[in-house]
Amino acid sequence: MAHTIVIGAGQAGAALVARLRTRGEEGPITLIGEELVPPYQRPPLSKAYLLGEMEQPRLFLRPESFYADHDITLRTGARVTGIDRAARTVTLSDGETLAYDRLALTTGSHPRRLPEAIGGDLPGVLAMRTLADADEMRPYLRPGNSLLVVGGGYIGLEAAAVAAKSGMKVTLIEAAARILGRVAAPETAAWFRDLHRAHGVGIIENTGLTRLLGEEHVTGALLADGREVACDVAIAGIGIAPATELAEAAGLTLDNGIATDLRGQTSDPAIWAAGDCASLPYRGQRIRLESVQNAIDQAEAVADNMMGAEADYVPKPWFWSDQYDVKLQIAGLNTGYDRVVTRPGEGAAVSFWYYCGDTLLAVDAMNDPRAYMTGKRLIEAGRSPAADQVADPATALKALLTA
Repeated sequence: MAHTIVIGAGQAGAALVARLRTRGEEGPITLIGEELVPPYQRPPLSKAYLLGEMEQPRLFLRPESFYADHDITLRTGARVTGIDRAARTVTLSDGETLAYDRLALTTGSHPRRLPEAIGGDLPGVLAMRTLADADEMRPYLRPGNSLLVVGGGYIGLEAAAVAAKSGMKVTLIEAAARILGRVAAPETAAWFRDLHRAHGVGIIENTGLTRLLGEEHVTGALLADGREVACDVAIAGIGIAPATELAEAAGLTLDNGIATDLRGQTSDPAIWAAGDCASLPYRGQRIRLESVQNAIDQAEAVADNMMGAEADYVPKPWFWSDQYDVKLQIAGLNTGYDRVVTRPGEGAAVSFWYYCGDTLLAVDAMNDPRAYMTGKRLIEAGRSPAADQVADPATALKALLTA
């Protein structure tokens, strides 16, 4: 029987192997992950887990017994160093070689690191990507300590929110003109800037980092404008990059990640890819969707196609972020927008609707789940309500769906 190997034991890898068994795959399945623990949820790492509100076992996507019960060989603490496409084998760091008939790459992504030349390798300079990162951060999370966050994207803002809630003094610096510059409209950025400042977070925009300070441990930062900021710990929230090293070394086609077709196959028909590491065609462009839901949906679609479904994967982009008592829900992709329409919600709720011409592209909804769900349904149906209707709070959301 065909042996399926899945490299990368994150959300996508776990979803893929479970789906194969659900679909009736009888051949051997091996899931390989570098971390020592079973596949786990990442979003709670920078929120509930970091705050001590969730214990480690609750992070796990499934009990460890699930894999044995479903005849899935889970190899934790194992690193794949190479893929031989001609021989259809993978080699582990200890020299062991495993043969495959079908291979799936769900290798995810790596956090971008601050350069060593400016102190990025100092102790106390952390990322917020893995369980080990969160465990390293937890001891610092107490009143009286200070945190420096480098980068004003959602990762940095979430880390700032948790630290501020814990009583830490938080300073966030962003080299670009504003926070959320690559991912959100000025309206959304301004809303979150005000939210964080109301919670005592110092936000410094349009100011780069010259270097981190300290010898045996980070103690602060020298900014491009000459200011110094003291800190007990620093988090680099400067984005992520797809983990494509194995694919590149194996000669697979790369294009904004591991290039796949709509069914998840790479340039080698025996190799598939899903999750943060994979890019796919979407509305005339090639995209990667860095979200939990896409990792699950895309991985399950790949599993189905491995089993012969021959069905294109149609992504339905949506994302979320939790900061303080605010839940941000995002539907769609805002790439190419030329205007933003603001819709007030109940109380402090608000949503921002992105348009390109008359076409609705995306919605950012803050504590407004009804606006989010309405926008999501409209975008998935390819429908675009008139912008003036959206902006008018007298127009019921339900009416937008029937207009």
